[in-house]
Amino acid sequence: MSTADAAARHATTSAPDGPLRCAVVVNPARVEDLERRRAAVDAALTDAGWAAAEWIETTPDSPGVEQARQAAADGFDVVFACGGDGTVRACVEGLAGTSTALAILPAGTGNLLATNLGVPEDPAAGVRLVLERGRRSIDVGVAAPTDEDDDSRHPFSSAFAVMAGMGFDAAMLDDADSRLKSALGPVAYVLSALRHLGDRSMRLTITLDDRPPLRRRARSVVVANVGRLQAGVLLVERASPDDGQLDVAVLAPRSLLHWVRLAWGVVRGHEHVPHLELHRASRVVVRSDREHPRELDGDVIDPARVLAITVRHRALELCVPQPERSPDLSEGSERL
Repeated sequence: MSTADAAARHATTSAPDGPLRCAVVVNPARVEDLERRRAAVDAALTDAGWAAAEWIETTPDSPGVEQARQAAADGFDVVFACGGDGTVRACVEGLAGTSTALAILPAGTGNLLATNLGVPEDPAAGVRLVLERGRRSIDVGVAAPTDEDDDSRHPFSSAFAVMAGMGFDAAMLDDADSRLKSALGPVAYVLSALRHLGDRSMRLTITLDDRPPLRRRARSVVVANVGRLQAGVLLVERASPDDGQLDVAVLAPRSLLHWVRLAWGVVRGHEHVPHLELHRASRVVVRSDREHPRELDGDVIDPARVLAITVRHRALELCVPQPERSPDLSEGSERL
């Protein structure tokens, strides 16, 4: 691909001229300074000549999918997701396939999509990003429900924008203490990871598109739409969120020394990382001989023996720093 082609592919588009209608889907249980955030967001919008946002709260039984979907149906141009990774993921699912753009007001511990976007934590700065009208159409991953997920009392929420995972990463997220996350932030994930370094390997069959199945013993399989994971770690440098492909990382360390070598290679950005195998596909099916923890964008879902993923190409309009020319969406954040 030529430099010009690459630049064109990663360029943002701009939102229409004139004030845009904005809604905020907010998880009140995860936002401690809700009134301050609300005042900052509405002030930034009205100072620019736009109407104040409509604020829509989530509930434990309705975590944001329906609220975002209804906001799009009601004609809102932008929906801000204000909460943790679960709230953002719910809004991704509710807005995918619509013309309503997603913006993010980070309020959780992981903030996976915000990390990849370069979205600032300050609410007023997050609104300025929307006012600048930078947009990018990105892919959305979709996890197929298994028999264990087929429960009408708890509808399966399947969309993700950053990553899906099975094994070590999901166990680490599931075991991270909520009090430590509030007090220590990403350090809580490190402490949880240390507790799971000695877990058993998974015996897997991995099917990528129509290729012959791969049989592996691994500790984790991560299906990534973008490259940065928890704490901003760049796992897959070449990952691009709008190419219709997912990057599949198979982590297969079998000892503490293997973990050290793998972690060092990832942190140092080595081209070839020991005990890490990378693939690309638009359809991914991971099958195991027993149930394992699973997660979507840092949100833990029910354990199962299967993780089946497809991709919806450029299904979501995302508010990003403008201009943007890099496949690493986190670039450009310093300007904000």
